[in-house]
Amino acid sequence: MELTEQAILLQAPNPAAAENGRKLSRKGSFSGHARSEDGTLYWAACAGSGKTPYRTSLDFSAPGDPVCRCSCPSRQFPCKHALGLMFEILAKKSFQVEEIPADIAEKRAKKAAQVEKKQARATTPKKVNTAALKKKIARQLEGLDMARKMADDLLRSGVGSLAGSSAQSFDKLAKDLGSCYLTGPQADFTRMALAVREMQQNPSQADLCCAQALRTLIHLHAVIKKSQTLLQEQLDTGNYTNNDTILFEALGGVWKLEDLRALGAVRPARLVQLSFDVSFDEAKKEFIERGWWLDMDSGRIDETRNLRPAKALKYVKGDDSRFGLFQVPELFTYPGEGNCRIRWETAETRPLTPEEQAALPALAQPNLAAAVKAGKNQLKNTLMPSFLATLVPIGQLGRVGETFLLEDPAGSRIVLRDRVEDGENHASVLRLTLLPEPVPAGSALFGLLFYDETDQFICLHPYSIVTPERIIRLLF
Repeated sequence: MELTEQAILLQAPNPAAAENGRKLSRKGSFSGHARSEDGTLYWAACAGSGKTPYRTSLDFSAPGDPVCRCSCPSRQFPCKHALGLMFEILAKKSFQVEEIPADIAEKRAKKAAQVEKKQARATTPKKVNTAALKKKIARQLEGLDMARKMADDLLRSGVGSLAGSSAQSFDKLAKDLGSCYLTGPQADFTRMALAVREMQQNPSQADLCCAQALRTLIHLHAVIKKSQTLLQEQLDTGNYTNNDTILFEALGGVWKLEDLRALGAVRPARLVQLSFDVSFDEAKKEFIERGWWLDMDSGRIDETRNLRPAKALKYVKGDDSRFGLFQVPELFTYPGEGNCRIRWETAETRPLTPEEQAALPALAQPNLAAAVKAGKNQLKNTLMPSFLATLVPIGQLGRVGETFLLEDPAGSRIVLRDRVEDGENHASVLRLTLLPEPVPAGSALFGLLFYDETDQFICLHPYSIVTPERIIRLLF
């Protein structure tokens, strides 16, 4: 693993921990610097608030996945002492070659045994408790039947009737669905309850709330209908294994890496992050830290999602903007179409070469027509997000009156507009006016294609500009 400042910041649970680690290094808190002969292990003592210094070590025996150990009582991982030791290495402090301490050698052996055990589990077919799964599916079908009745009532009466509805009825159903292993539909009904309360408290926002409620209801209806068919088929056939379908996650299921591996959804990849953003899901009470990644070999654009419940923010490591090339030995891809969710456990990072950076814009769609066609195909699928992340070539960027436009090299145009659903903190169109110079020839724009119901246009929400020299981010 090449230890750079960016690599250290990515390891940190939060910016404050990284800065505290940097301060420990700067003020000379470390002593007894030592390393193994092969350079895979570093350790030192770090002065703390007590008389006895903390024993801190960094184990790089697994490239891209350093193991940080410290005797301090901190619940953050890595702690500021481990991060400080990383800054000591980055500063090229002198580390004496010594024998690996016995306690660390023992921990290394245990870690190796755990890895072997994990690999053995991954190749061993899991035993399926069919009786338990049958009961779970039957319970899910009961919950879906309750949800379908309320969804059908709303579809017959129209979303305009929501203003006179009781938010408590949606809250109650959401609670009941949680006990039916249906956390996905549960979140949708919670969103309906939030829309009802917002309409009743702010009548001026009724139109916006109705539009949001209608989108939620359409998605919910599709999930219920397709899931009932799928689950009933599983009961009838006795085949309870997870299929390669987005319905599993839409119902609230959580994919494990071994499940994705069993589906064959794993491959090596070279990735570059095009953009990063943070949003808050009011229904689930969690922050969503989302990264958009371009695969340099296939041109695919997929997303990472780091979910941080509001109640446990300080215990879940935060994500951030990432720069450079990520070489991922095992990239796991979640089931889906268009932009899929991806995940990995380890990756090697390094700066992009000028040649690699110059090649990024060429991975864009051939023209706007191709991008819009792909976007329309996704927008028709009610189970999929109401947008498609895409990279399109830039001919010109400009304005006609108050409207921002992108023109591709062939002369086709599309309106650049912020998605209202993303909120004010994602507004980026006006930032195009702050660009210090004209966009270089051969550049591309990354953003989200979406359908704007107000004037029935397909628009593009710009997130970043990819030039042959750099990536200009309009968010975060």
